Amino acid sequence: MLIKGSRRVVQEHLLFLLENCNSVNALIQIHTQVLLNGLSHKNIIIAKLLSFYIASGHLRHAHHLVAKMNNPTTTVWNHVIRGYARGHMPWKSVQCYSHMLSSEAQPDGFTYSSLLTACARGGLEKEGEQLHATVLVKGYCSNVFVDTSLINFYARRDGVQRARHVFDHMAERSVVSWNSILAGYVRCGDFDGALRVFDMMPCRNVVSWTTMVSGCARNGKCRQALLLFGEMRRARVALDQVALVAALSACAELGDLKLGRWIHWYVQQWFVARNEQPSVRLNNALIHMYASCGIIHEAYQLFVKMPWKSTVSWTSMIMAFAKQGLGKEALDTFKTMLSDGVGVNGVSPDEITFIGVLCACSHAGFVDEGRQIFASMKHTWGINPRIEHYGCMVDLLSRAGFLDEARGVIETMPLKPNDALWGALLGGCHIHKNSDLASQVENKLVPELSVDQAAGYLVLLSNIYAFGQRWQDVITVRQKMIEMGVKKPPGRSWIQINGAIHNFVAGDMTHKHSYLIYEILYDVTKQANLEGYESKINIFLDKAGAYFLAFGVAGDNCHCQCQCQLSMVIIANEDAIFLKLRLQQHQLRLRPAPERPLKSLLTSK
Repeated sequence: MLIKGSRRVVQEHLLFLLENCNSVNALIQIHTQVLLNGLSHKNIIIAKLLSFYIASGHLRHAHHLVAKMNNPTTTVWNHVIRGYARGHMPWKSVQCYSHMLSSEAQPDGFTYSSLLTACARGGLEKEGEQLHATVLVKGYCSNVFVDTSLINFYARRDGVQRARHVFDHMAERSVVSWNSILAGYVRCGDFDGALRVFDMMPCRNVVSWTTMVSGCARNGKCRQALLLFGEMRRARVALDQVALVAALSACAELGDLKLGRWIHWYVQQWFVARNEQPSVRLNNALIHMYASCGIIHEAYQLFVKMPWKSTVSWTSMIMAFAKQGLGKEALDTFKTMLSDGVGVNGVSPDEITFIGVLCACSHAGFVDEGRQIFASMKHTWGINPRIEHYGCMVDLLSRAGFLDEARGVIETMPLKPNDALWGALLGGCHIHKNSDLASQVENKLVPELSVDQAAGYLVLLSNIYAFGQRWQDVITVRQKMIEMGVKKPPGRSWIQINGAIHNFVAGDMTHKHSYLIYEILYDVTKQANLEGYESKINIFLDKAGAYFLAFGVAGDNCHCQCQCQLSMVIIANEDAIFLKLRLQQHQLRLRPAPERPLKSLLTSK
């Protein structure tokens, strides 16, 4: 239906509609009216239409609009190319560039900058190299936007060397250029180089700090991440959500509950002041932090209050329950996810979700439920089990005593079993004292092990044979350890108390309060054994020393965090100790005698 009135009235009316357009369907209707009323040559209307199409992500309509224009300008082409470069189909930018070259419009620095961004995001190596050559020929090599995009392209593709070459030859460098080369160093894992660039930066913005903090956290350098986060706070840089998520991830890894709580407080203050809600990603990070520090009830409270939960949210909560050994709660959460989340909220379980659920079944001994869930992965959800899922099933069956079935899973799986699967079966042999099967596992496992991997498995084998009184096999295993050059390194650990780091080695007697600390350690061991943690606490005492733990509990602080070399985090309060060993966590309640409280021991002598 044509809009009646003079051409000027129609044009003003369509511009008014465009300014108040709030849906793509309405935008398409306005576009139709533009065509019907013969206004497709009016640049002001076309520019508005183009802007709205690109902003809404409907680049196909934008490209079609440009194709119908008579001699579209360079600016118009740049809008579409930049839209594709930032969207889900960056390779379309190159196609659009080809159409641009066949028109009368001439590419400029903004064109090449967007195209190089598209090549970096889309992995278009050949096209990026050709564009670099074109940039050199046409004299855009001194354009700061083009050079910055070149740095991004080479940093994503070749590592940092060629990116650094471009950076070093830049006539002018913006903070974006510095951030690009900084991100290149972080991406390739060269943190020494990243720190050098960071220290050289004449001006840093929030992106500079966030790049360093998040890069350290993602690459396991959690202590460095928190140190940089502290510097970021002292520099009074505005903390964005990326930095907060990275810091929370590091807090979760190190068990730094104090800083994690401060970040939670900061998030609450920041969003309350703006009457906004934290992002789902930030809430997920808070849940993970509290769960990793053993504060499961606060993690669950955050989870319940989330207005919308992503797959990661559900998975984080399932994993939290699983690590605490709360199998029923983990399964209940999984069932709630399937009933409330799937379809209605557009979420569905993924590979990581199933790892969490199967871990929960393993720790809780839910064999039948584990079998059903494992079978549903492929039949119901179309997810092919990965090696980690098979590992969970082998661990579940081995713990429960279904050793033959566990072995059958390993031998019939379509993937090549790794040492973790055979190791899980070996762990089941240890639990159920099956030295015959352990001997068969040894033949499959040991030949595949490197020297670094062998120590734990060979010690476990030796213990299994000792339980079965197979002393000759014990001697053989020990001899094999000598031949392979396997040595059991002493456990090392450290504890932070009031900002000071105290280091310990297993069996350490050099500290001036050693006799007091071992006295406390005896009380902890005794209470742990009474609460059913004998096997785990023995591993803990044998391999990590636990010396530092007693030292922390004996001190005047009511909360301490500890770290040891066995991927273990210990959080000690004045009445409880929380052990986090890889995928499992335990909490021990201390019950010291009233006449000899733990915190009084250091002051009593």
